[in-house]
Amino acid sequence: MPVAHPEAFAFLSTRRSHPAKAFAQGGPTPDRAALEPILTAALRVPDHGKLEPWRLIVLRGAALRRLGDLAAKLGVDAEMAAKGRAIYDTTALAVAVISSPKEQPKVPEVEQRASAHALCMNLVNAAEAQGWGACWLTGWPAHHPVWAAEAFGCTPHERVAGIVHIGTVAAEAPDRPRPDLTRVVEWREV
Repeated sequence: MPVAHPEAFAFLSTRRSHPAKAFAQGGPTPDRAALEPILTAALRVPDHGKLEPWRLIVLRGAALRRLGDLAAKLGVDAEMAAKGRAIYDTTALAVAVISSPKEQPKVPEVEQRASAHALCMNLVNAAEAQGWGACWLTGWPAHHPVWAAEAFGCTPHERVAGIVHIGTVAAEAPDRPRPDLTRVVEWREV
């Protein structure tokens, strides 16, 4: 018989991201000592071939404002520039997950990129499990190759898989509706 972990299952069954705009402005964020166990837990993702096809960049303070400046500079219009800047002007801590596939014929690139995305989700869950608010809020700038290169030194084969913002939740917001199993699951038994 399998060994159940009811607390973990209860957490996953009710988990949710907390919007970065709901974080307490000026509220505490995990310091390095608190963040390292979160990052360690987040790194426990499928990684076929043990390639570590990702890298992490922890961002605080001026480093975040710099990202906002870069986004504003690349914005096509004033609204887009403002939206790109706002993501980084209102957060105190973020972790960028860079998808960095390795040349390995036995492990397809798509699986390596999926590992980076799984790391983003694990990071949200690990931060939330430690009592912090967290959300995977990447925004349009991260998909702009010039921005990614200037912000994180991304090479042409690297991509920003996600940016996870972590902070203190100021107030709980209502949960969003969740998918109906009958609409999204198909059972095949024969």
